[in-house]
Amino acid sequence: MDASPEAAQVEAVRRFNRFYTRRIGVLREGLLDTPFSLAQARVLFEIGTRGTSTSGAINDELRLDPGYLSRILAGFVAKRLVSRRKSTSDRRRVLLFLTAKGQQAFAELELKARNEASAMLGGLPVAKRAQVTSSMNELQGLLSDASPDTTPRLVIRTHRLGDIGWAIERHARLYADEYGWNEEFEALVATLFARFASRHDPARERCWVAELNGERVGCVFVVQNDADPAAAQLRCLLVDPRGRGRGIGGRLIGDCIAFARSAGYRRIVLWTNDVLVAARHLYEAAGFELISSEPYHRFGHDLVGQNWAKELRQDGDG
Repeated sequence: MDASPEAAQVEAVRRFNRFYTRRIGVLREGLLDTPFSLAQARVLFEIGTRGTSTSGAINDELRLDPGYLSRILAGFVAKRLVSRRKSTSDRRRVLLFLTAKGQQAFAELELKARNEASAMLGGLPVAKRAQVTSSMNELQGLLSDASPDTTPRLVIRTHRLGDIGWAIERHARLYADEYGWNEEFEALVATLFARFASRHDPARERCWVAELNGERVGCVFVVQNDADPAAAQLRCLLVDPRGRGRGIGGRLIGDCIAFARSAGYRRIVLWTNDVLVAARHLYEAAGFELISSEPYHRFGHDLVGQNWAKELRQDGDG
């Protein structure tokens, strides 16, 4: 057996723990100025990232006291953030999933967490940012269990260099493979993304990319609507087949809604096609309503375009 750690090493760990918990504010009553404690936020995160989960799976991951976890879940159910249903394959298992209200709360919490992390790194020189994140990755690896973690790791982040090119190519290839759409669609997507990349307002417009185990599997972006400055326009939602069935589309839409609300928009709108059935179901689940439909011919096919909208209630509204 290895010798016990030195007292100075133990104190170094404790000193770092005190520093970092103070630095990221986890000891405040509400994490990131939200109504959630750190434990509540982690439970919400586990359900949101898994799509569906069970109390047992959450407890295995977070190692909370079962009674404490039960009280957190009961509170979420009472606030209509989480719903329960019995598994169709095993009636003894109760599945947990976020309601529309829960998805919105989760998206807002994620957005605040990413913004706070961005602000912390933004205060450092570029070279130090890379050093900090590299050290964090190394520390996580050193302290991880010996057995590899097989749980898929989902990250949704704002776009960075290389993401726009990937998004254009993936849209073109996927829609050609699944719907037979021609290069006219690729040209449209390229125009929309190029316009965003070249002149977007970071305070009012934003793009997100979903990564699964480090690989890009989804994207979406929000811009100001051309005809209505009070409306945000959701554009180019995509989830790669490798990422489907994990709730990624719902999370991307939730991030768009939360950002649009925080940016002060009064509504969020989008244009889609009736053949995109899975996407339409996600929009409906997020509270969008169909406003109008119109047949047209484009991308090599006869299609029906649809306009959807969702009103955004702002803080202070009645």
